[in-house]
Amino acid sequence: MPQHISFDDQIQRNKIKSFLLIVIIFAFFIVLGYIVSMVLDPSYFFIIMIFATIFSLVYVVAGYYKSDKIALASVKAKPASRTEHRMLYHAAEGMAISSGLPMPKLYVMESEEINAFASGRDPKHSVICFTTGALKKLDKQELEGVMAHEMSHIANYDIRFMTLTAVLIGMVSIIAQIFLRSLWFSGGRNREGKEQAILMVVGIVFAILAPIATQLVSFAISRKREYAADASGVKFTRYPQGLANALKKIKNESVSSLDKEHRVSKAMAPLFISDPFKRKVQGLFSTHPDVNDRIRKLEAM
Repeated sequence: MPQHISFDDQIQRNKIKSFLLIVIIFAFFIVLGYIVSMVLDPSYFFIIMIFATIFSLVYVVAGYYKSDKIALASVKAKPASRTEHRMLYHAAEGMAISSGLPMPKLYVMESEEINAFASGRDPKHSVICFTTGALKKLDKQELEGVMAHEMSHIANYDIRFMTLTAVLIGMVSIIAQIFLRSLWFSGGRNREGKEQAILMVVGIVFAILAPIATQLVSFAISRKREYAADASGVKFTRYPQGLANALKKIKNESVSSLDKEHRVSKAMAPLFISDPFKRKVQGLFSTHPDVNDRIRKLEAM
């Protein structure tokens, strides 16, 4: 018999891990900025940091305030109908009462795959979109489980959290590009000396690896937020088996039977409850936790 897992402990643990991962990305940002400024000119440190921060903030935040509209447009979602999608509305209304959140705007996207996603910068501007496949294949309790999971993303301000992650990753990438391009245009001619040469090599290696490392950390954050949303969803429904059964159906879906015409942007993949690309390789490059582990944790709650 599996050991019982407290959903409150699970939520708290994953939030702490997500925060620590954000700290790691910020550390990459500071270290890379310091190394680059030492190679180019120590007086450039604050200039580089300020430029990277402002540029990344403007670029990402501009999209943040339109995140819901961008997400819905990218999958060609349409507003849900109260008459045609009655069970979806009942699930959303029930979870809104249970969670204390405002009723989100509901949308439906054409896809035979069982999937769903939430977007919006805060609970008052939230949207939840379900695939037509999810509405056909999930029963009432499974639909409520998935709805609770998506509303948990809204309650946990995951869109805001992932936006912060994107800003930090953007800043690391910008600093890396500034450094590598400066070497290209200068032909590698900088201050001479053995220590300077070593520092330059370290800077080049770090500038190449830091964006990759921070992207891997962002994937880890995405996985932790999925675990946290699973646990928060159980807190709303008090019935973990609903979401567990929905994940089992997602797991057992035949990829060959899915509609091949529908395409989802890779940038959208982390928003969905399940990887829309059905990538079998799990690990560092995965945006979602292993579905078997998610099911195991839910059944132990």
